[in-house]
Amino acid sequence: MKRRDLIVGLGALSAWPAAAQTAPQSASAAAAPVRVEMITGAGRIVIDLAVDKAPLTTANFLRYVDRKLYDKATLFRASRVRGAEEYGLIEGGLQGVGALKPVPHESTALTGLKHVDGTISLARAAPGTGTSDFFICVGPAASLDANPAATGDNAGFAAFGQVSEGMDVVRKILAMPTPGKAINPVMQGEILDPPLPILKARRLISPA
Repeated sequence: MKRRDLIVGLGALSAWPAAAQTAPQSASAAAAPVRVEMITGAGRIVIDLAVDKAPLTTANFLRYVDRKLYDKATLFRASRVRGAEEYGLIEGGLQGVGALKPVPHESTALTGLKHVDGTISLARAAPGTGTSDFFICVGPAASLDANPAATGDNAGFAAFGQVSEGMDVVRKILAMPTPGKAINPVMQGEILDPPLPILKARRLISPA
């Protein structure tokens, strides 16, 4: 399934064929993930963060959680695949308002993580510009992984965890009407209006 529309909307990338990415397993690969509970206007989502495989990106996400900044955020985008609208992604965050310093890009080619159903990943424009905004995949999206063999911006997006509870909520959000006006024209028809509030986001498991 092609994801060109999703990729263009997230960071002006072009789609590429799926390519297998491998990375050595961390010595702490068996460590329990940090778990975050996100309460939205549509229900509860629980996310297991891959702190051992994507330490930079998970630490960035936890800055917003621990400072309760996501309590002021929204889920503002539902991007559906044309012709297969049960697939796509939802996007949320602060949209630059009150965002913290960007985090260096953590490529899936290094982390070994994949964009599969339920993956949470960091939204960005150029590599290294990601801040608060994140997206959750509904269905597999291998074209969002890094592909060093591709031309142009081939760094993909920084996956950093997996939804462990609440994919029914994610799918409900994906199916919501999107009549909102898009600042970026390529996102027209994907903006929730009104945006869905994130009521709170808290750790359920603290790191050892």
